[in-house]
Formats: sequence, C-alpha cells, structure tokens
Amino acid sequence: MQSKNSVSPAVNPLQLHWEEDGESRSALWRSESGNAPPKRVVIGDDQLTADSAYRLACEGTAILWRGDFQNARQLLQAVVRRIENKPKKTRKKADEAPPPSPVDSFNLHRLAQSQRARTLAMLLLPLDEQYAIPLRRAPDVREACEEAYGASSGPSVVSLREVLGLVGAHEWRKKGVEIAALGARIHPYYGVFSPVRGEYIKLVADQPLPSKTLAFDIGTGTGVLAALLAQRGVERVVATDMDARALACAHENIERLGLASQVDVVKADLFPEGRAPLVVCNPPWLPARPSSAIEHAIYDPESRMLRGFLGGLAAHLTPGGEGWLILSDFAEHLGLRTRAQLQEWVDAAGLKVDGRLDVKPHHPRAADKTDPLYAARSKEVTSLWRLVAA
Repeated sequence: MQSKNSVSPAVNPLQLHWEEDGESRSALWRSESGNAPPKRVVIGDDQLTADSAYRLACEGTAILWRGDFQNARQLLQAVVRRIENKPKKTRKKADEAPPPSPVDSFNLHRLAQSQRARTLAMLLLPLDEQYAIPLRRAPDVREACEEAYGASSGPSVVSLREVLGLVGAHEWRKKGVEIAALGARIHPYYGVFSPVRGEYIKLVADQPLPSKTLAFDIGTGTGVLAALLAQRGVERVVATDMDARALACAHENIERLGLASQVDVVKADLFPEGRAPLVVCNPPWLPARPSSAIEHAIYDPESRMLRGFLGGLAAHLTPGGEGWLILSDFAEHLGLRTRAQLQEWVDAAGLKVDGRLDVKPHHPRAADKTDPLYAARSKEVTSLWRLVAA
C-alpha cells in the first residue's frame, strides 16, 4: 500500500501561542496529523508527575516541556501506561445487548485510536531554527526533521510523539526494508508507506507477465512494484503518484537499484498518458477517512482511488492487456464494502475478471487474538485480480 496524499506548504503557517515567564510567546506549530494548535498550554519540567500530565492531556491542555529530554520520554511512556490501564466501562446487562457488528467494532477501534493519539500528542517539544531540541540530553534530530519538514523557517513546536516518529522513520530510511522478491532493500521516506507486508509483493512476483514491453504502476509510493516489474524484465515502467514525498522516495529507490533506465517516475493523478499491456495498482484497502499523512496508504475515503482505477483502466489498456488490482478483502470482513459492490464497479467499468491469485497475510496481527479486529483479520485474504476489457 502506498502513500497517496498530496503535500504542499501551508500558505499561512499555524502558530502556537502560550504564556511563559509573564510574557506572551508564539512559535510555528507543526503537526503531520493535521492537529490544530492546542488552545491551552502550560509549561512542564522534571517536577511534573505522570498523574498530573495524564490529567492535563485528557483535559486537552498541552504541556510544553522545558526539562530533561529523557525524562520527557519516560513521562510519555507513563501516560501510555495510564491509557492502557484505564478501566474499561462495563455493561451491567451485557448479556442483553448483542455483540457489536464488525463495522461497529472497527469504528470503536478507530475512535479509541484517535482519542489515544490526541492525548499523547499533548506533550510538546521546542525546536530551534536549526531543528535542534534545546533541552538537556536531547538527541540530534535535525536530519530527521529536515527529511520530513524540509528547510526550517524558524523556531517551532511539535509533539514529542511526532518527533519520535520522525526519528524512527529516519532510521528506517537509512536501514531500508528487505524485500525478498527483489533481493534488495527499499528505503521508505517519512509519510510514505513502508512495504512491510510482503505477501502483496509476492503476488506481483509470481503472476505471469502478459507482456514485457511496457507497464504502468499506479500510485507507486516507494516504487517497490515498479522496481519489481523492471527486475522481472519489463523494458519500460511508468510509475505514477501525486505525493511529493512518494515521488522523491521512488526516484531515489529506483536510482539506488540501478533501474533508472527502465523506470520513469512521473507525477500524475492515477494514469499517465497512453496505454499499456499491463497496468498495476495497489490502492488503499479500507474505505475510511485517514487521520494522518501515512494513513493515506491505508484509508481511501469512499473507495475513490479504487473506483478511479477501475473506471479508467479500460481506456489505458492496449488490446489484450491486463490490469492487476492488488486488494485485501479486509474491508469486506469489516462490513465496509461487499464483494458484490466490488463486482458492480468492475462491471460498470467495462471490465471482467480473467483470474485471481490469493494469499493469506503473514503479519503478526493476523494471529493476535487480543487484537480488537481479530475476527476480521483472521479471515483476511489478499488477492491479485487480473482484469481485462469485457
């Protein structure tokens, strides 16, 4: 799954305002999740207890940290424990109420995730004009911030949780993700979905190619599928995306793998110009609203990208060409989309299914019975649908 969102600089950057030492202060507000600047801000230091921090965060009051950085990390972990240990509400007559439907379970899970993220985002860090954290024992996060935010435009404030995410993404970008089907590593950028679910890549690796002359990879993200097609011998691959980070990421990965002579990475809304005997797309799998940049790789509101791909596919296939749609049926098990609905979209697009290759996911959550969505995850199947003009 790839990142599909478009990144553009804000015309009027948001500012965080607070009172400190009897003065009114402000700084650029950063939030990759799109959170608005907190309206209430207090200053926190090493004397602040975890219980107080948790209470403030639950009330929507942000804590701008002025103490030791490592103590702030420990404080954040303590708040996490309080969230996880929060007593669950019990129903007095649970046996009288039916169990939640799969879609209700999904919505409740998403709500809990959103509330947890908002609470944890209330612990804030200052960044100076070079993205350095002016706190004791603070790590050097300048390179990680530059990769995610670009050139600095002055002092700013960001949540500690986001900074930790930036650092983690920076390490993944340096180390890369081993792709067995490629026999090489792919290096994901911050905000571009990492190809950690190898089963969908294996489907593309195992499916016989209808042609080796030309292929389109729609929504390329890291460029992993474009690279795989090129490595399998496709003479020219056109990889498209609308996201600036994804385009830069795919360019770098293609160059790193020595495939630049075969793969063109271009900015396009779904399809490039022309037709191809093979068009591949791995759209986001769940028709729901994303809440952050990285979630655009997972959530596709109203299945817009899926329907856009299906609706435009026939017009971009050469006679006898194939469209490969890589899609999980997780949404079906959650009650967010039906197989009949998917088939209706295929039929309406003037397409027909000419074959399908299935694989069960291998990620740990598929076998985790404590996961609130385990019932749906345990049934999930990822498929490569071979589509041709009807």
